[in-house]
Amino acid sequence: MSTINVNGIKLLVGLGNPGEKYANTRHNAGFWWVDQLVAGTSSRLALEAKFHGVAGKLNCASLNPNSLDLGAETWLLKPTTFMNASGKAVAAVANYYKISPEQIMVIHDELDLAPGNVKLKKGGGHGGHNGLKDIAAALGTKEFWRLRLGIGHPGDRNEVINYVLKAALKDEQTLINSCIDDSINIVPQLLSADFESAMLKLHTKK
Repeated sequence: MSTINVNGIKLLVGLGNPGEKYANTRHNAGFWWVDQLVAGTSSRLALEAKFHGVAGKLNCASLNPNSLDLGAETWLLKPTTFMNASGKAVAAVANYYKISPEQIMVIHDELDLAPGNVKLKKGGGHGGHNGLKDIAAALGTKEFWRLRLGIGHPGDRNEVINYVLKAALKDEQTLINSCIDDSINIVPQLLSADFESAMLKLHTKK
């Protein structure tokens, strides 16, 4: 039986831009992930000014009540600062709840992965992703977990900004949604710090 380990994930951060204008754009894949997790676990989020975002506690009982320590707390966050200032919100929650960078997982869109691909990793560079760049600067380290949701690349770096701020094609969106579902299934492993099992489950093709 697994329990929530002290080194497990305590903060799940979905990246995106606030407002209806950006709601369906590729850059908001991290927001979609959190929204799906909230819907599936009957968790509740609310606008929290001190956290510069929409935040709330994950309802762990809905995940696997027989195997998780329900006394532990894991928080969900969608920054409302806009992507380039995501670190302000992440640092605010981390500092308030005394959460270390190693206990944080940031869910974000990934240009270097095709739609239908999702990868979990710890640390590394920001790959030009301004949200990751700002979070690393705010936390003073790159050593936080990242869940990379593939959105594909336009093929021309000059088209990246335009690409990420547009909606995915229908078939691409279907693949992205499938990856969101697959990666939400590993949340119990993430909370219990069983990252090896989480990676094996997520990265093994069906």
